[in-house]
Amino acid sequence: MAERPKTPLLDQIDLPSDLNGLTDVQLRMLAHELRAETISAVSETGGHLGAGLGVVELTVALHAVFDAPKDKIVWDVSHQTYPHKILTGRRDRIRTLRQKDGLSGFTKRSESPYDCFGAAHSSTSISAALGFAVARDLGGEGGDAIAVIGDGAMSAGMAYEALNNAGHLKKRLIVILNDNEMSIAPPVGAMSSYLSRLYAGDPFQEFKAAAKGAVSFLPEPFQLGAKRAKNMLKHITVGGTLFEELGFSYLGPIDGHDMEQLLSVLRTVKARATGPILIHAITKKGKGYAENRADRGHATAKFDVMTGEQKKTPSNAPSYTSVFADSLIKHATKDNKIVAVTAAMPDGTGLDRFMSRFASRCFDVGIAEQHAVTFCAGLAAGGMKPFCTLYSTFLQRGYDQIVHDVAIQRLPVRFAIDRAGLVGADGATHAGSFDVAFLANLPGFVVMAAADEAELTRMVATAVAHDSGPIAFRFPRGEGVGIEIPDDAQPLEIGKGRMIREGTGVAILSFGTRLQEVEKACEALAAKGITPTVADARFAKPLDRKMILGLALNHEALITVEEGAIGGFGSHVAQLLAEEGVFDKGLKFRSMMLPDIFIDQAGPHEMYEIASMNAEHIEAKVLDVLNVDVIGKHA
Repeated sequence: MAERPKTPLLDQIDLPSDLNGLTDVQLRMLAHELRAETISAVSETGGHLGAGLGVVELTVALHAVFDAPKDKIVWDVSHQTYPHKILTGRRDRIRTLRQKDGLSGFTKRSESPYDCFGAAHSSTSISAALGFAVARDLGGEGGDAIAVIGDGAMSAGMAYEALNNAGHLKKRLIVILNDNEMSIAPPVGAMSSYLSRLYAGDPFQEFKAAAKGAVSFLPEPFQLGAKRAKNMLKHITVGGTLFEELGFSYLGPIDGHDMEQLLSVLRTVKARATGPILIHAITKKGKGYAENRADRGHATAKFDVMTGEQKKTPSNAPSYTSVFADSLIKHATKDNKIVAVTAAMPDGTGLDRFMSRFASRCFDVGIAEQHAVTFCAGLAAGGMKPFCTLYSTFLQRGYDQIVHDVAIQRLPVRFAIDRAGLVGADGATHAGSFDVAFLANLPGFVVMAAADEAELTRMVATAVAHDSGPIAFRFPRGEGVGIEIPDDAQPLEIGKGRMIREGTGVAILSFGTRLQEVEKACEALAAKGITPTVADARFAKPLDRKMILGLALNHEALITVEEGAIGGFGSHVAQLLAEEGVFDKGLKFRSMMLPDIFIDQAGPHEMYEIASMNAEHIEAKVLDVLNVDVIGKHA
């Protein structure tokens, strides 16, 4: 275990109110201690390190100047909030981050009154903070509303919708643009270039001191010089013109690691601001520890503080993500119509490797899933074969576009859905629970789930060959099962499942990678003299009607198993059986799916334990449906 650093100032801080008695010099010292404590804690737990290190000084300054929780500090995405958690009464639990029954890796309203708004997806903070500001002015709770949003999150349309509305309403609202030129991947798009121009070269260096004056809110006699600096900055580098046209007063850019500047600007804004104001702070992701790494320490496993070496468990099989990427690259080598699109996650989705091979056919659109989906629709309408490659949890953000721009027009967009099912330490906000339910109800959609890495390669081939409408395939986080991957994976017949093993009495119909747990359950059941039939559905839509009805008519009971929420695969099977009158013939039907709750962070196996979907639970379900006691005889 990493040695806990000696932090005499930090030991005096239980809540943000304890910062009130500290001098500015002590606040700067506290920031150094807070950074060390954050590094030490994450070395033991793993997690999002770089983002938090980049806002240490800003976190201290915000809590020193404002009065949380009366003042509402809304952190966009919120994976940068480990330092915030340490200062808000949770230091004694910080080494439980992202673990079962521990602290969430994101802000969470039920965890602390200082987490005024829960987040884990990007670009929501300005909307939420504006809501707090309007609620305040209508007699609701709270004082100031402060949104802290990264430059990467500014690539999403929702941020501009909020800025536009805030500028129109003219409420007192403080937006801090935490500009580190780095979200998960380097930010892309015109906004990134625009922000870069705001502080490129000499102007930023010359006007850092002027920024301390917070420009239009300075008392005399400093206003004249500050205004000159602001005007010069605007004319030389275009300045904050975009934000000012949206109705915001623009301050900056300022050095987000200079405590003196931060405190001066925040205090002046608190005292003088009347309408919406945007403070542009330049920071370094990973500041003080990981700022020179390629990913700036975005996400890390447990690591050695001295060497930075991560303590990862050796892998015995390739990850599903890498299998998908390798398969797509093989097809793209032969088919120049294949293009790939991701939303700020090239590394996480494996498309960084695709991009290195086919730079002109791979597009990172930034944190803009709605745009990604409709962009793919346009590509498909233009004769290309687009693979819209997103995590399940992020695909949710493009649902209207999936319905309106893809499904209704029957465009052959291929959806490669990563992180399907329960994903572990990121908890409920990142669980891939709902994609089967919200895709399989759309007319003309084909929805598949891979049971193993070999099946995944066949589903990629199926998607490449499918040109008659939208098609989706899902696969989980983590490594595969170690099965041999064919070099020439052939497309599947649409709507055709496969039999895994023949048995009697009960049939288990699996959809997705729970098939491995089904197999384990069957081994345990064999010792009790029970030999279930097992089938892999492969498709939630269209269903393999012949196979499913055969299983239902030739067995006493049928159990479906899936890594998705209520309303998904099992519901479609139940609908088929009901329409065909199978229940009238006495079939016992059970459906195992994720429970109707949001499951908090834990290890993936632990989460499936909570969901009652591991091998022992499948075994128990079989015994229950057959009314078999523990001795193995019918009760």
